[in-house]
Amino acid sequence: MRHKPIVAAALLLTIAGAAPRMRAASAVDGLWDAIIVSGETDIPFRFEIATRGADAQGFFFEGDRKIGSTSGSFADGVLKLEYDFLNTTLELKANGDQLIGAYRSNRPNARPQDVRMRRFAPIPWGSENPPQVNGTWEMRRVAEEVTAPRDTRTWHVFLRQSGAEVAGSILRVDGDTGTLVGGWRGGKLVLSHFAGERPNLFEAEPNSDGTLAVTLNGNAHYLVVRSSEARAKGIPEPPDPSRYTSVKDPTTPLQFAFPEVMTGKTISNTDPQFRGKVVIFAIGGSWCPNCHDEAPFLAELYRDYHARGLEIVGVMFENDPDPKVHRPRVQSFIKRYNLQYPMLYAGTTSPTPTSKTIAEALPQIVNFGAYPTSIYLGRDGRVRSVHAGFASPATGEEHTRLKQELRELTEKLLAESVQSSAPAGRP
Repeated sequence: MRHKPIVAAALLLTIAGAAPRMRAASAVDGLWDAIIVSGETDIPFRFEIATRGADAQGFFFEGDRKIGSTSGSFADGVLKLEYDFLNTTLELKANGDQLIGAYRSNRPNARPQDVRMRRFAPIPWGSENPPQVNGTWEMRRVAEEVTAPRDTRTWHVFLRQSGAEVAGSILRVDGDTGTLVGGWRGGKLVLSHFAGERPNLFEAEPNSDGTLAVTLNGNAHYLVVRSSEARAKGIPEPPDPSRYTSVKDPTTPLQFAFPEVMTGKTISNTDPQFRGKVVIFAIGGSWCPNCHDEAPFLAELYRDYHARGLEIVGVMFENDPDPKVHRPRVQSFIKRYNLQYPMLYAGTTSPTPTSKTIAEALPQIVNFGAYPTSIYLGRDGRVRSVHAGFASPATGEEHTRLKQELRELTEKLLAESVQSSAPAGRP
């Protein structure tokens, strides 16, 4: 298949003469400029390898944070890395001064994605007087490409600029892109992201009216407008994640009864451990990138407030109904974030003969559309608030604001007695 020529590939890779031929395991250690092929688009990303004898570890970058493999090896010129918490494998073979191979999900029938790497060669981003894009923007699909209701949604865009270098993130109601990194060159802004998941390529050119014409992943086109000007330009507001999803009757306690993932023991809302407690009912899945972003925050809330009466229940909808497949992945998810609260298996993301979907397993929920979605219950078991999605650290100040807002909500609910814990408006 012929891949579309992408400017970002040239910006992040030095294709010729990057390094001498590799002769030993230690020769693969260090930083690499890499490309993963997503569809017909080359997505650049940064990668790091560390070896000790035949053992190896590979690191993706999520902004400044490293995401390391859980196990790995380098032998006979072949690097094999396992990411148990993602249920994925990266396998590369040394080929001259390159590493060439594939990244694949370990799910049955999953298609591998081609990966190639060359030694990291710093290329400074350079542009005389680059346009200033620092700040908050909103993006919307161009009218001629709108074919479904989803295409009409407005998304947030957060950009942080230093000279010609830019980092940022796109935030939808159902999650964000992770940290896009790159900068200006030749009058074009190119940002990309891949950290084991969420491959994205953002290419922007400035319009004369101060807006940006953006191509996402090589084929989808958007108008990007500063948030302060979006309404005047006819861009509707992005969905409010605190109002996007609700429940049919907030005066009725949320009912659930699902098996704990590892033990199979059924846990329900009527169990004594939840009586008179504030409960965060956290719907997610081990496959879900923003669920991984949310998990450290939930673990933090549990540590800080469990002694005051907070309970958290992880409610997992996996993409494979086979326990032999989803149990190890959920177990890795639990271990990675040191989660001390119960994790329940509630069903699958798509219908199967042996499992339930969200609509079947949780019929009280209205307009579910985002993993994760966290439902905050008062001490009487009734729904007080529903938050769809989670703004990851990639969104900068939005992430900080969201954590503070949810922490204040938790403290407010903990301060209430069972008698006063009544629904406060629309969840």
